[in-house]
Amino acid sequence: MKKLKFNVTGMSCAACQAHVEKAVSKVEGVMDVNVNLLANKMTVDLDEDVTNAQAVINAVESAGYGASEIGDKENKTASPVAAAQDESKKMKKRLWWSVGFLIPLFYICMGHMANIPIPPIFAGHKNMMIYALTQLLLTVPIIAINFHYFSNGFKNLIHRSPNMDSLIALGAAASFIYSVYGTYRMAYFMGRGDLGSAHEYMMNLYYESCGMILTLITVGKYLEARSKDKTANAVNKLVSLAPKTAVVIRDSEEVEVPAENVMVGDVFLLKAGWSVPCDGVLIDGNCTVDQSALTGESIPVDKAVGDRVMSASVSAGGFAKVRCEKQAKDSTLSQIIALVEDASASKAPVARLADKISAVFVPIVITIALISLAVWLLLGYSFAFALNMAISVLVISCPCSLGLATPTAIMVGTGKAAQFGILIKSAESLETAHSIDTVVLDKTGTCTEGKPELISAQAFGDFDVSELKKLCGSAESGSSHPLAKAVVNYVEESGDKNSFAEEVTDFKAVAGNGLKGKLGTNVVAGGNLKFISEYCNVSDDLREKADSLSSEGKTPLFFARNNELLGIIAVADTIKKDSPQAIKELQNMGIRVVMITGDNERSAKAIGKLAGVDEVIAGVLPEGKKKEIARLKE
Repeated sequence: MKKLKFNVTGMSCAACQAHVEKAVSKVEGVMDVNVNLLANKMTVDLDEDVTNAQAVINAVESAGYGASEIGDKENKTASPVAAAQDESKKMKKRLWWSVGFLIPLFYICMGHMANIPIPPIFAGHKNMMIYALTQLLLTVPIIAINFHYFSNGFKNLIHRSPNMDSLIALGAAASFIYSVYGTYRMAYFMGRGDLGSAHEYMMNLYYESCGMILTLITVGKYLEARSKDKTANAVNKLVSLAPKTAVVIRDSEEVEVPAENVMVGDVFLLKAGWSVPCDGVLIDGNCTVDQSALTGESIPVDKAVGDRVMSASVSAGGFAKVRCEKQAKDSTLSQIIALVEDASASKAPVARLADKISAVFVPIVITIALISLAVWLLLGYSFAFALNMAISVLVISCPCSLGLATPTAIMVGTGKAAQFGILIKSAESLETAHSIDTVVLDKTGTCTEGKPELISAQAFGDFDVSELKKLCGSAESGSSHPLAKAVVNYVEESGDKNSFAEEVTDFKAVAGNGLKGKLGTNVVAGGNLKFISEYCNVSDDLREKADSLSSEGKTPLFFARNNELLGIIAVADTIKKDSPQAIKELQNMGIRVVMITGDNERSAKAIGKLAGVDEVIAGVLPEGKKKEIARLKE
């Protein structure tokens, strides 16, 4: 079995997505097909011994759409954000132009009914043709702006796969064609002096109905486009994490190449501040890596020879050589992007129901319209009257509400939720939220603040805590490490930034361990237990103290001056003040709360205990989180 990817063109709604999936699934040898309406892409699992890519393309084209295979050389991490933004801008422009022509059209047609005075040029029997022709001239631009509904709708009708556009096209076309017919009849009767008959036709023009149908549906399409744009932006934020270039060693020289050109087996350099271009393993040196964007670990992780690094994580210090194990297109980040794009392809059950209704709605409406025409003719009424009744059925039955209801409800629901900081990834998630019995929370930035802070400090001997914090702030001020920033920020926010000890000289950071330098004539050092043990003696009691802090999810840092231990500070990602209350509220609703994180188990369980969750799952990578969710669903 082989998995192929295709670009698909011509899709405009969920019904189109369903038609493409149905057409491709009928191809012999196709095992599975998934169409992503957001990205206009399709993934097909097929048996190469039975069928091929061309057969899939032919099936899509026979359904009235276009398709082309995505080659291996194409960037698999390319985001659909540009296309989504472009579509949103186009729909907005179409909407405003449509409204611009619809307002004067409605004013001329309906102004007198609302007791709004209209210009004399449009009033009276003598000006009936001016009245009708002006409506015609205002309606034609609306049709031209929204002609896509007609081309797509009738094309799908011909292929016997009617969608929402087919219903719109039928209703709008019927009202416009009958209105043009009525305009010609007006001219005919006015030329013969029969103003009464001409006035009768004037009162049965449907130009404004045609314009309103197209404009209302464009409102719904614009809301859908905005929703796609927001989802695509979420994907784009993930794509932006990946570096554009990497420095690799080729023929003993450092060469800068595009990140996607780093091949398996290539060795690339990783310096402080650089992003990892692809998944790999350290073969030389050591570094500290911030992988919070991927695993949620708020504290950077030390990496040594033999350890693995993931794409889009950032080096917080040190220098290392890394051997590429997966290309950018197959990296951890690419897998996460694929997961998000797959989620965005989903649709609400109510949308699927609307698609099923629209599939049978068109023939039913056409049948009722024809029956109406026949009945009125059999009752002895004129063909014009009978046709008017049939057109009325088509116009009134045009599903403006079906086209607007789903996108409007989803936009209102997700928009209101966003005001409270709740982001809903798919329409189906929104609709099925009422049946939730388990809520899974991330740790970093969800249950916690998402950034390390100085929690406590303990000074030894004659050294007091205030002096310890000032010395720590001075020592750490030269470091870009997140833990160092936490210490410096604390001292500054405490109002002691002007009371820092003198500037540190001969500063040196040891990746993953600590730092050392000179404050005046004094040599100062700070870092973890292993690092500080090289400079001074650490008692068993203090070692137990460090273990105790670690078990509480805190990172202990020791500081020494001239080989004398001055004190210990604890830094941690603190829990949000309202997290326990929010979790308690969920539990009161009978919902089980699980916290899942890529952080280490000891830190995760400490936060989980403070938050009051029912279960903690720690040390899980992004792809592992998906498996854990599936396990919980079972």
